[in-house]
Amino acid sequence: MSTVLQSLSTELADAVESAGRAVVAIHARRRIPASGVHWRPGVVVATNHTISRDENITATLPDGTTGPATLAGRDPGTDLAVLKLAGQKVSTASLRLDPPPKVGELVIALGRPGPSLTASWGVVSRVDGPWRTWQGAEIDSLLRLDLAIYDGFSGGPLIDGAGRVLGINTSALARGVPVTIPVATVERIVGELLEHGAIRRAYLGIGTQQVRVPESLARKLELKGDVALLVVSLEPGGPADRDGLLLGDVLLELGGAAVSDAADVLAQLGGEGVGKPLAARVIRGGQVKMLQLTPGERPTSRAA
Repeated sequence: MSTVLQSLSTELADAVESAGRAVVAIHARRRIPASGVHWRPGVVVATNHTISRDENITATLPDGTTGPATLAGRDPGTDLAVLKLAGQKVSTASLRLDPPPKVGELVIALGRPGPSLTASWGVVSRVDGPWRTWQGAEIDSLLRLDLAIYDGFSGGPLIDGAGRVLGINTSALARGVPVTIPVATVERIVGELLEHGAIRRAYLGIGTQQVRVPESLARKLELKGDVALLVVSLEPGGPADRDGLLLGDVLLELGGAAVSDAADVLAQLGGEGVGKPLAARVIRGGQVKMLQLTPGERPTSRAA
């Protein structure tokens, strides 16, 4: 038994050492440095919430040297940010695209909140997905972890027993729960940020809550379901406000699809939806009314 444990311990230590060669410290906030992963040659992936400034960013490399880094783009929706390193020789992360992580799989979270590497091991406790964040971004799958969180967790990689990266860790997407953004999502966002510098997402400027339509009214209006969305907040001057939606309206359909959850609204608001009118069916004053709502481009930190 001791031989087996020693062999496992050695393999995990080797995996950490190998993957750690691509983990850097990012100095872009007042507190301790955050972590980042050298994802592609000259490209570092970090978490958006740990990058509090757009300029005067530096990175401490695994060999202890420090060099300048420039912000290529950020996406609050997925909590990802992309930085560029110029003229630095750093190992590139080994990515695991397939097979996807499984519940119960042994994993290690790495961080570099300074010159030294940190590691925490545990298991994948849950795999959800696809999943939409509150800002409308789609995560291919959300990996929930059972492991200790240390300084520098956000922006660091989650690796498997072979040292391959499974995704980027963050503490900002699920309150109080350590999660990992999978490689597939990171790859997609990195490509878009490098090309465009930002991610376009549509928004209407509304806040909703579920409401049950009285059976008699649902029958009178010949509704397919009795759960809809009550408009409880409306951004002044926002897209929905400009197009005539009112507080107290009950949203039944958007873009020809029934809506009974906020996720149903977000599903209609991809980047390609900016400026394209959506037919909206609402209840107002006991009567069904049709509107045309044209989504605008979502600024950061907005409602749906």
